[in-house]
Order: sequence, then structure tokens, then C-alpha cells
Amino acid sequence: MRLPRSVRDAEVAVKTVLVRSDLNVPLDDGRVADDTRVRASLPTLQLLLDRGAGQVRVCSHLGRPKTEEDRARYAMAPVEARLRELLPDERLRMLENTRFDAGETKNDERFARELAAGCDLYVNDAFGSAHRAHASTEAVAHLLPAYAGLLLLDELEHLGRLLGDVERPFVLVSGGAKVEDKLGVLRNLGGRADSVLIGGKMAEELRGENPLDFPVELPDDVVAAAAFEADAESRVTPYDGLPDGWLGLDIGPATRERFAARLAEARTIFWNGPMGVFEWPRFAEGTKAVAEAVAGNADAFSVVGGADSVRALNELGLADRVSWVSTGGGASLELLEGKELPGVAAIPSS
Repeated sequence: MRLPRSVRDAEVAVKTVLVRSDLNVPLDDGRVADDTRVRASLPTLQLLLDRGAGQVRVCSHLGRPKTEEDRARYAMAPVEARLRELLPDERLRMLENTRFDAGETKNDERFARELAAGCDLYVNDAFGSAHRAHASTEAVAHLLPAYAGLLLLDELEHLGRLLGDVERPFVLVSGGAKVEDKLGVLRNLGGRADSVLIGGKMAEELRGENPLDFPVELPDDVVAAAAFEADAESRVTPYDGLPDGWLGLDIGPATRERFAARLAEARTIFWNGPMGVFEWPRFAEGTKAVAEAVAGNADAFSVVGGADSVRALNELGLADRVSWVSTGGGASLELLEGKELPGVAAIPSS
């Protein structure tokens, strides 16, 4: 994999640096509800400040604002306040939400020039947006000397290990709602994996028709519900024996045990996607079992990606027992499909 040049190699003393971070965080009553992404941005910002940058201008998108009302709702003030609590330095400056200007998503050169104005160099540390050819992720990298931030480089290094020679057994676990969203990753990684474990709605789709050219392991049993409701009547049934009109909302006990055994034997693991409707406690046991099995295998190189899987790890307090928790979402999937990410490709090689 081609690696972009590192911010560690940049001459930043007394210079003005534009940093594209991924600070798209949840807000609650005007405050940052989860500062995980803010904390993930700190190493690169601290490095720039420690090396004497004159000013560090941080930009990010926040939400999906489309109107003036949205602009007020998604103002960066709460994010800036939290960032300054964690890293108090008068040289830090937060720019307003880059998503509001249409030039961001259209990769408008005019908007990119606005971002670049007055800056001496550019650092992309927003891996989660690196698969988007936007003004702040791609176009501006052609206007200023461009470097990769520490988080971006860490993501490329850890995810890249899955694309090379891996220690075996290699177990891939995939769940969630739509097969089509993950077909690229399944095709690129699944054929090299020793076991491909499928849960969630994906299992139902693949049971009907498997478009892959390798076998996958589907659930034996499920926690079925009479309706798609958190408090619906439920029971454990064989996967092939769902009562008419009932829905499989989680993998069952036998499947949890089988999946956990596969993961206990693994030496390389990639997990993306929940095993059921884990937001509802009665249908969260499958996702919890997978999270515990991944975190419990201290001998494996383990990577977890996808918002739901990462949320499950965090809620269970297991994130620090996994080798790498990716911030990438769609960027992670595209990289593991074998695609080149525009935000990475725009930065010269090291």
C-alpha cells in the first residue's frame, strides 16, 4: 500500500497550518456528547504545536447542514469548546462547519482556495472522510504542501495489515442490514479468510442467495420476535424454522457459541456490523458475545470498524482490548475493498 508523507516530516515552525480533522461528533443540548473523535485528533494537533506552528486552523464537517437553521444547529462552537478544554492553546483556531458550503461536497476549487488562504501547509487527519473527494479533503491538498496526520497514518497502517499476509486463522465477522454495502469488502477479504461469519439482516439475504464465490457461515438459530418492536414477544428458534410473520432480530445461543469458538482460535480478526438489533437490550446478546470474543482473544491482531460495532465495544468497555478500533466507517470499507481513497491519493508519497 502506498503511504502518504507524514506530518512528522513537515517543517511547521512559525507557519500557519490548515488541519482537516474528523470532529463530526454527537451533540446534546449544546455540548459534545461523545468526545472520542475530538480526543483522536489531539496527537496531530499537539505535534504541530510542540514543533512551533504559528497558528493551527482546524476544519471539520459536523452533521449534514443544508439551511441557515441547520448552520446554527451544527455550529462548531461546542466542538471548539471541548477541544480547547483538552488542548488549551491560543494558537488553535476552529473554522466553521465546512459542510455548509456547497463547494465542500462539490469539491469546488473556489471553496478550497478560501480554506487555503493564508496557510502555509495542509495536514489531512480525517480518515473518516478520506474516501470523499471534497474541497477540504482533496482539492486543498493540490493548493498547499500536503501531509498526512498521525491518525490517518495509523488507520492506513492497521487496516493495511489486513490486506497483506496475515497470521492464520483469519476470521472475518460481518453483520448489519445490507449485504450490498459490504460486498466489496467480503469479496476482497473473505476469499482470503479461513472463516467468514455472517449475522444480522445480512444473514437472511445470503441464505436466500449467496453472490460470493466462497462459503460463509450463517446462524443456526436466532432470537425471533413477533414484531419489530423492543418489547415484542420473542423466542429462540432454528434459523430455518422461523414462524410465519416472525423476524430474526439476533443470533441465537448456539450460534453465539459457535462464532465465539471460531474467534477464540483466530490470530487475525476483522469485525464490522452488529449481529442483530443491538440497540434493544433483548436483542443485543449476539453482538455482545462477538464483542467479548474479539476482545477476549489477546493473541489475535483484531480490527473493529463500523459505527455500530465500535459503539458496542465502547458501551461494554472493551475498546482498549482490541488491537485497532477504526474511526473510518465508509473509508475503512472502501480501503479494504482495495479502492484508492481520494484524500490519501492527493498527498505525495513519503
